[in-house]
Parts: sequence; structure tokens; C-alpha cells
Amino acid sequence: MKANLALSALAAALFATLAGCASNTPQLDQDSAYQVEWIGERPLVDNSHLTITLGADGRAFGSAGCNHWFATYSLKGQQISFSQAGSTRKMCPPALMEQEERFLNALSEVQRWDISDIDQLQLWPAEGKPIRLWPAEYK
Repeated sequence: MKANLALSALAAALFATLAGCASNTPQLDQDSAYQVEWIGERPLVDNSHLTITLGADGRAFGSAGCNHWFATYSLKGQQISFSQAGSTRKMCPPALMEQEERFLNALSEVQRWDISDIDQLQLWPAEGKPIRLWPAEYK
């Protein structure tokens, strides 16, 4: 009888622990900078730095590798979308300009976000591969 009671208590404690773990949904850190690692199927050009900061006020901004960019965004659960991004107009080498264009185009296609198994933020378009980012302090 005591063994059954102890087993029941252990099972209840285990269930409560597992249920607590299952309810931990990933959170998107607003007002924190993220550094882009990949845009779709391609890594970044060597020594280029692209960033995204999602302000709690609904404004997004960062470095597109050559120019600074800015947009508004909407966040509802796992859904996220960005308005058409604006940017400064500095000219850089062609490879950086092409990457910047790919990044801003990819950003306008984003529909949802998630956190990967390796704790990487992923911004997903309707089709294709995501923009993959790390919190800026990881770099």
C-alpha cells in the first residue's frame, strides 16, 4: 500500500515537471539585437555584419551590411511580418549591395518565427529557407 502511494506521488511529481517543461514556449526578445548568420540558403559575405533589433514599440532596425535599415513590424504569437524596409543610401562593393538587397527582400517575405533546436532565431517566409540569427552577444 505504501509502495503504491509512493509510486503515485512520484508519478504525479514527474507529470507536473514534464507539464511545466511543455508549457515553456519560446519568447522573442524585443529591444535586443540579433546578428544575421544566413539569408535563406546562403551564408553572409565574409566580414559583413547584418543586424536586427525588434523594438517593443513595433519598430525594427539594424545594419543591412552596408546601410542602416528600418521598418515597422507586427508580432502576434508565432506570426511576424515587416513593412517595406527603408534604408540609408550609401554605396558599397557590389557583393555587399547584392546581399543587402537579398536581406531586405527576404525580410519583407517573413511570416513567422521560431527558435531552432540550437537556440537560433529563425524568420520564415511562406516558402523557402529562413533568415537565421543569433543574439548579438553570441558573436
